[in-house]
Amino acid sequence: MKILFVCQYFYPEIFRGNDIAFDWAARGENVTVITAVPNYPSGKFFEGYGLFQRRKEFVRGVHVIRVPVVPRGKGGPIRLVLNYFSFVMTASVYCFYLAFKEKFDFVFVQQLSPVTMALPALIVKKIQRIPLYVWILDLWPESLSAVGGIKNKYVLMFFKFIVQFIYNNSSRLLISSKGFVKSISNQGKYLNKIIYFPNWAEDVFESATILDKNIILPVLPDGFLIMFAGNIGEAQDFDNIMKAALLLKSNQYIKFIIIGDGRKKEWVESFIKTNHLEDNVFIMGRYPIDFMPAFFKKANAMLLPLKNDIIFNLTAPAKLQAYMASEKPIIAMLNGDGADIINEANCGLAAPAGNFLDLANKITLMSNYTPSQLDSLGKNGKKYCLEHFDKHKSLNYLHEIIKTAVVK
Repeated sequence: MKILFVCQYFYPEIFRGNDIAFDWAARGENVTVITAVPNYPSGKFFEGYGLFQRRKEFVRGVHVIRVPVVPRGKGGPIRLVLNYFSFVMTASVYCFYLAFKEKFDFVFVQQLSPVTMALPALIVKKIQRIPLYVWILDLWPESLSAVGGIKNKYVLMFFKFIVQFIYNNSSRLLISSKGFVKSISNQGKYLNKIIYFPNWAEDVFESATILDKNIILPVLPDGFLIMFAGNIGEAQDFDNIMKAALLLKSNQYIKFIIIGDGRKKEWVESFIKTNHLEDNVFIMGRYPIDFMPAFFKKANAMLLPLKNDIIFNLTAPAKLQAYMASEKPIIAMLNGDGADIINEANCGLAAPAGNFLDLANKITLMSNYTPSQLDSLGKNGKKYCLEHFDKHKSLNYLHEIIKTAVVK
């Protein structure tokens, strides 16, 4: 099969779409990827890449075409808009050219934010009259209001129109969370197009028991370590995490370890300083994903928060699979799919989204668990992950799905 894969983000940026494209190539499919010059999450072009460097390359059997974009910078609204808009424009021009140059069997979109990244793929779909499969990982326009803070009804209506246009012209809508069905159904009659296709843990976590001895971690404090790894942003509800940490300030056994970076990092640092939490909360900064298994091994439990918002109540965050694959107990503060999975797998404790008091209580409760109790929760999560979120099973399933696109 000749497959066109469209996504603003691709290797060496770390997204699960990389696994999909490389798996198809390994199976002998002819895969072309249209993506941007890599600049996520640092906001700067990766070393060795640029507007005139490595715009075309062959990676693990995949033809990668990188269109020029305005880099994200520090993630301010103006730079983000320019970054998103530049990809849509340059990718659309290239896709129009490609639609007349090469014939594809179908188009696949890994749809993260922004939703507009699917528009270039629609050009090829329309011109060549081939199937379009969209893997929905972020809900729009809900993401625009929940994360971006956009409340203007006309802006939201405009993006709702774009979403409906994409969904109307898609052959299949693959969803990463079962909760997405409700939101997508509110956009129109799309139930017959929906296929549940969840995330999986990155390879580095599948072999988490085999640690790289060359990785040297910073010194971590003693005590019951509850660890968060990922984006320090609005969606992760650090306001309520810090309130829980403040409630637990007198318990010197409990330590919060935060690994990552993001827009809320400075606010968190200020909160720690203002409330004298330097002995309770430790921000370690950003580390490569290869370091995560070693960090996770040091943790007693992993923290999984999501803000109390309609969109997040429908979402199972991608890091859930990484935590489960690492055999670590999970303490969550979220609603919806994520909480349901944790409870069903019996791999941790889940407080309602936004309930910092209950979060503090659950952290205290788990800090008193015996090592065997913690180990049991971790093993439950690993078992559930292998049964429901195994990468190889998922990729086999997806290959069966796409084969029907060509047959039809």
